[in-house]
Amino acid sequence: MMAWELAGWAEYCVAFVVFFAAHNIPTRPSVKTAITARIGARGFGIGYGLVSLVALYWLLMSAGRAPIVEVWAWAPWQNMVPVIAMIPVCAILCFGLARPNPFSFGGRKNDQFDPREPGLIRLIRHPALAALALWAAAHTVANGHLAHVIMFGVFTLFALLGMRMIDRRKQREMPDWSQQLSAMRASSRRSTPRHWGSFTIRLGLSILLYIALLRGHGLIIGVYPLG
Repeated sequence: MMAWELAGWAEYCVAFVVFFAAHNIPTRPSVKTAITARIGARGFGIGYGLVSLVALYWLLMSAGRAPIVEVWAWAPWQNMVPVIAMIPVCAILCFGLARPNPFSFGGRKNDQFDPREPGLIRLIRHPALAALALWAAAHTVANGHLAHVIMFGVFTLFALLGMRMIDRRKQREMPDWSQQLSAMRASSRRSTPRHWGSFTIRLGLSILLYIALLRGHGLIIGVYPLG
């Protein structure tokens, strides 16, 4: 193996380690408590988000610089898989996050959660992880090189296992977890939203997010989804 190939795989492995360390270490109770005491909960959230994005970007770039080992041949139709899949990904994020959701992370004002009006949470308890799994699985189809297959495959598995881990943790933390879940599942399956204002805003954000990702993908990642 050439020196440049070894360097490419080395960077890829280091980026992987840094990515998971950046997500794991700050969220440990002792570390999170110490950081929050210094910069506050809001500061921790902003800092954690920025560090996560930087680590993700480095990992994505390092996968592109890793030696090319073809697992399957590329075909033009494969690009359309993530292009189409990102429509529900954006919708899941915009309709599922920043709303009451005691069952997972990414919720807001969880104490105001009403199991009779759960919205998207009724179908997808873990919107952030569901979006991650769909994003990663769709991008695996369009990226048949070994480094990308490993990366997106790990992301998909991580998201799916993460849902089960959070369910177990929430069952320990929430004495009424089963009752809330049953009440939510038994809620009315309304075909129309109760709050049209909120629905319209989230729908608009979904469309804007999709357009931004579609247009910005080439500028940021260097790959243009539509050619």
